[in-house]
Amino acid sequence: MSTSTERLRDPQQRAERATRILDVAADLLLRHGYRRVTIDDVAAGADIGKGTVYLHWKTREQLFGAVFAREVLYAMDELRQALRKDPRTCLLRNFARVYFLAITNRPLLHGFLLQDPHLLGKLTSSPDIARDDRHGNMARDYLELLAEHGLLRDDMHADELGYAYQATFEGFLRAEGAALAGSLEQRADLLARTVQRAFESDPAIPDTTLKDLAAAIVTLLTDLIDADRTDSGIPDS
Repeated sequence: MSTSTERLRDPQQRAERATRILDVAADLLLRHGYRRVTIDDVAAGADIGKGTVYLHWKTREQLFGAVFAREVLYAMDELRQALRKDPRTCLLRNFARVYFLAITNRPLLHGFLLQDPHLLGKLTSSPDIARDDRHGNMARDYLELLAEHGLLRDDMHADELGYAYQATFEGFLRAEGAALAGSLEQRADLLARTVQRAFESDPAIPDTTLKDLAAAIVTLLTDLIDADRTDSGIPDS
C-alpha cells in the first residue's frame, strides 16, 4: 500500500495502527532493550512497512519515547481510577502506595523512571523538558492542595517537603532492584507508613471534603494525561 493511501485511512484505523505499533515496540524493548531494537523489527512485528511507522513517529527516538510515555499514562490512569473509587487515595500515603504499585507492576516503566541504561540507551539523555515541567507543576499543585487542607506537616517549606517526598518515593523504587524480604504489597505498605510518619498531619476531615479534594486531583491528573497523550502522539484508548 502506498504512503498516500496510508495517509487517507480514517482516524479510527490510524489510531488502531498506532496502538499496534506501540504494543509491538513495547514488547521488543522489554525483551531486548533499546540498543537491539530497530524500526525494521517493529515494522515486521506489526506486519506493516517501515515507512508506515514513520507516518506516526518521525524518528526511532520519538517512537520509543512514546512507548515510555504511554507506560506513564497507564500508571497515572490507575491512580486516577483509584481516586474515583476511593477518595482517601488523595492522602499522600495512599497516593504514594497506589502509584508505587502501578510503577513496579510495569517493568518497562520501572526501568524508564530509574533510567536503566540497558533498557533505555540514549533516551534517558534526551529528556522532554515540556513534559517534565508539566509533571513538576502537577506535583506542586497536588501538594499545595493537601497543604491547604492541613494534610501535610507545616514545619517544612513546601519545596523541601516535595523534594524529601520525591527522594523517599524514588528510594523505594530503586530498592526494588535488591533482594528484599516480604511481598510487593508489604513494601508498598511500608512506603505508605513511611510517608505518613514523615510528611503528613492527620486532621479530622469530612468525607465530603475528601471527595471534593479527590475530584480536584483527578482533574489535575486528567489535564496532565491529555497533554502528555497529545504531545507524544499516543491514541486515546
